[in-house]
Formats: sequence, structure tokens, C-alpha cells
Amino acid sequence: MAQYNSYILVCGGTGCRASQSELILQNLKEAVERHKLQDIVQVIRTGCFGFCEKGPIVKMVPDNTFYVQVKPTDAEDIVREHLVKGRKVERLLYVNPETNEQVPDSKHINFYKKQLRIALRNCGFINPENIDEYIARDGYVALGRALTEMTPESVIKEIMDSGLRGRGGGGFPTGLKWQITRKVKAPQKYVVCNADEGDPGAFMDRSILEGDPHSIVEAMAINGYCTGATKGLVYIRAEYPLAVERLKIAIRQAKEYGLLGENIFGTDFSFDIEIRYGAGAFVCGEETALIHSMEGLRGEATVKPPFPSEQGYKGCPTNVNNVETYANVPVILLKGAEWFSSIGTEKSKGTKVFALAGKVNNVGLIEVPMGTTLREVIFGIGGGIKDGKKFKAVQTGGPSGGCLTEKHLDLPIDYDNLLAQQLFPEARTSGQTVRRADFQAKPADEQVRDIRKNILPDFICRHAPPPLSIPAWAAFSPVPRPAGVAPGSASAGT
Repeated sequence: MAQYNSYILVCGGTGCRASQSELILQNLKEAVERHKLQDIVQVIRTGCFGFCEKGPIVKMVPDNTFYVQVKPTDAEDIVREHLVKGRKVERLLYVNPETNEQVPDSKHINFYKKQLRIALRNCGFINPENIDEYIARDGYVALGRALTEMTPESVIKEIMDSGLRGRGGGGFPTGLKWQITRKVKAPQKYVVCNADEGDPGAFMDRSILEGDPHSIVEAMAINGYCTGATKGLVYIRAEYPLAVERLKIAIRQAKEYGLLGENIFGTDFSFDIEIRYGAGAFVCGEETALIHSMEGLRGEATVKPPFPSEQGYKGCPTNVNNVETYANVPVILLKGAEWFSSIGTEKSKGTKVFALAGKVNNVGLIEVPMGTTLREVIFGIGGGIKDGKKFKAVQTGGPSGGCLTEKHLDLPIDYDNLLAQQLFPEARTSGQTVRRADFQAKPADEQVRDIRKNILPDFICRHAPPPLSIPAWAAFSPVPRPAGVAPGSASAGT
């Protein structure tokens, strides 16, 4: 068996793959073999590193040398210079735009220095298609501990004490949702992962599934144990083929290792996961519309109550959480509620993943503690506006969110602060699209009014029930389940 002492990590996220990272990976493997280093050097495909602006990225371990904007033709130089001759390929190192100095180690790059990666802890570090690498980083330890050392009630209490709130937008306390589902008596319950990430410019959930799918599998199993569910469903967009493929691999591997299926960890708990595909309807990100779609019905949102926790998929109690919410669960059980609740603000605990897109210098995926200001995100991590232009506005939460302007730059980002601005139908802290100075010639406040008045009425699905904070022009009538159609009477999604 090979004893590796060096590793070459190659970003295998969707963005870098679009820039030939697969060819880079292949060329690196060939160069390693050409120099007869295959017994001591391993080339690994990872998930997204986050710094998409500088992709494709190649990272050398153990010295953490961080190569950016790598091309397939650079593979030979990396192996020959870095591994054979022991010197860095300087032309591929990141250059700090403020000092014009090369920064070889990613830990010293401003983009990463202010981040705290919890949900993204394994992305860019492990091969997402290898369960052994996930296990090597304490994977499935939380599930084992929950099943063999804790009761469902004590696990739920740990999640509640952590202060974890739903990361899909509503911000509902995760532990409380699990508790409600557990208390409902029913012969069959379901656990659902909402991976229907439809906001333009948002790629948080997709990147987690591409880079760390086992964390979602593990968290869903923990959820099933807590709520009394034996079946899990992942609702994911069919246009995310890489995320789908890696999720399939993770589910198959977990079954082979006995981490899904019957009598997990030798207990009487059994749990399995299936995948359901969405066709890209924006409204199916809403949990009741998502459930209808999985039932083979038209994806239409319905009035709550009843809530899915009481009556959801096929009329059974159903717990729905999104990908990022699940990604936090295993590490909370490993490090404890007190540790997690020490991060963030009084009412918004932990971290939040953001997709930075638009006219910002450092486009990419970031994770910061709740309460981090917009100024720190856009200028400290995002590197400011392209071409040195003046910041005008940032749109948060997708098309149905709102625009925050220069006066909001020192606003700490958390659920309550976003709601307090009265710019959002809900506190959707997800994708952030930064608008540059010449986005439009109008003042930013006018832009917000124009977006809401002229664009959103045509964008928002007219079958969605109105959140209370949406203005009157967007208050469309809710559409209930079609009369005479029972839950689950149509076939489930493909």
C-alpha cells in the first residue's frame, strides 16, 4: 500500500470544472507518474475551495501552497518544480492586490482570513466521492454517538440549545421543528432535504452537496432518529448533475458501510434515503410546493397550517430542512451546543454561507459568523467593487429579496437586522449580488421600488401564498390542493 507524504488537491467544483480542472487533474496524475512519484504523491479531486474568482485552484499539502488560475499546461511545472526541485511556481501564486506581494499560503489570503468554515468545513479538503476521507475527518461519529449514547430527546435538546435556525430563509429554530415533528404520532414519517436552490447567483447548497455530500446524509439520518422517520428524500434540481452524481455515490457508499439501511450501528434504528428531481420551478423551493412536486402534483404552495411537520409528504408528518442547515448538524453534536452558540449574535447563532456574485472583485463562496457586517463581506472578503468603482447596492436573498445600499454597509448580517430593514419578504441570507455604481442611473431607493413594482409581479409565482410582509401588489391568492386529489395519489417525482 502506498504511503503518501504529499498531496495535490484539485478543485472539482462546477466552476473550476468549467475551466478544465478535470484536464488539470489528469495532467497532474500523468506528470506524477512520469516523474515516478505515484507511491508518495496522491492527486485528489476535491469540492469547491470557495475562491471562484481565482479558479481553477490547486493546493499542495502539507505546505499549503495555493496555486491560482491554473491551466492544464501548468501541471508539468507544478510537479517538476514544486515536488521534484522543492521550489514554488511563483507565477501561479496569489498576489495581494493591495501590497502587490505574493501570498503562497491560503491562510494568509484576505479572502480566507476572516472566514469561519463550519458548513463548508470539508469542502476543498476531501474527495467527496470517497467515504473513507469523510470518516477520517470524524464523519459519521455524530451519528454513532446519537444512536448509541443519546436519546432522540437529548439530541433535539442539543440542537435547540445550539440556537441553530433554518438557513433556507425563514430562520425557524431547527430543533423546535424537529421536536414538533417528533411529537406527532404517525406510523410513517419522512425527512426531506430541500436542495432546490433557485435564486440566481446562489450556489451555496449545490457546492456543499458537490464538496461534502456525506455530511448531508449523516445529518438526515440523525434527523430521522430524532423525529421517528425511517425514510429520507432529497429534492434537488435536475440541472445540478454533479451534485446529483456525488449525492448518489455518497448514498451508495453509506449503504455499503452499513450507515444507511437496516439496524444502523447495531441498533434498532433503520433509515434510507432516496432522491427526487425538480424541474427548476422557483416556487418549489417553498416546502409545501416542494412536497406537492415530489408527490407528482403541480408544484404549488398551500396555506399553512397544517404544517408539513403535521401533514406533509403523502399526508405523513414531514420534516423539511435545507442543505446548509443539515451541514451544521453533525459538527454541533461533535463540538457541543455551547461551542456553536458562542458564534454569531444573540439571536442568530453560528455562521452563514454566502455566494458572492456580480460586480465584486472576489466572486466566490464564503462563510462568516452571523453578525459580520456587509462592509466586511463586500470589501474585506470580497475585495471591493470591480474597476475601483463606487459601491451602490447589494441584492440579498435572490430576486424576491431586497437591495441594501451604502447606508447599510455597517449593518451586522443576521435574521433580525435584515427583517428590521423591511426590505425582505423573509430574512433570506443567501446569495449576494453586488451592484456597481453604474448599475442604473437612478438612486438606489428608486431602484428598489422599481424592482418591486415592475419586475417582481411577473417573476413571483402567482400560486404562492403571500408572506405577510410582501406589499399589496404582490399579494396573490393562495391555491389549495386540487379538490378530490389525495396526498400521494399521483406517482412520486422521477
